[in-house]
Amino acid sequence: MGERIKDEVRDAVRETYGKIARESGGCCGPSAAASGCCGPVATASERLGYTAEDLAAVPEGADLGLGCGNPQAIAALRPGETVLDLGSGAGFDAFLASRQVGPTGKVIGVDMTPDMITKARANAGKVAASNVEFRLGEIERMPVADGTVDVILSNCVINLSPDKRAVFTEAFRVLRDGGRLAISDVVAIAPIPAALRDDAAAYTGCVAGAAQVDELRAMLESVGFTDVSITVKESSRDVIADWFPGSASERFVASANIEARKTKAGACCAPGCCS
Repeated sequence: MGERIKDEVRDAVRETYGKIARESGGCCGPSAAASGCCGPVATASERLGYTAEDLAAVPEGADLGLGCGNPQAIAALRPGETVLDLGSGAGFDAFLASRQVGPTGKVIGVDMTPDMITKARANAGKVAASNVEFRLGEIERMPVADGTVDVILSNCVINLSPDKRAVFTEAFRVLRDGGRLAISDVVAIAPIPAALRDDAAAYTGCVAGAAQVDELRAMLESVGFTDVSITVKESSRDVIADWFPGSASERFVASANIEARKTKAGACCAPGCCS
């Protein structure tokens, strides 16, 4: 994919999610037909593994129902950690993470959509979230210093990138030695038909840009990640079936938990050596 096409893809994604942020209706607001991104907002996050307590803990307007899983469930966040949320949207996962890392920790949200950043910052102001900040930027070129992050979260965003290898290269750069990925994303579980792959709404709706599991694993390992684990959640197909009714997209993509680690420099990785 050439740079011009990549920029066109980013522009389409930015426009779609900017419209969602402006309309404040979540992925099932007035712009749902354009984004094709989810089922009813009132139940979408709970269907993906969040609890009623999670939903009550974030400021109103932070949960737009745009995820495809719950990275919090696999992140094992600890007090004092620095967390980076890729494609942070209105701040839902960032605010949940901020509660877990506490006042000695920090959460950075990065999103390339100005309207989402504005919305997230307004939400942070509602709850005086002093350990959370939101930065405008592309996840292929993260506005984050080298080796400053303990955990990277992301929820149904990397599939939207036209340069996923660049995202993982940047993730490796900003993580500290021993840092880890905890990602929920859509992956391809069967070849995606050309008609669906070439559908702009299916791309911005988190279907057409999904990569194969083996392709993702190879990318992660090629940039240096170890302990790579990609667990496909078959039950997610019921949720995905609601995104594009009649398209049979649930036959080709599913949500997955993606985990990996940046091994500490000099650590032994021979079989039987690493814990």
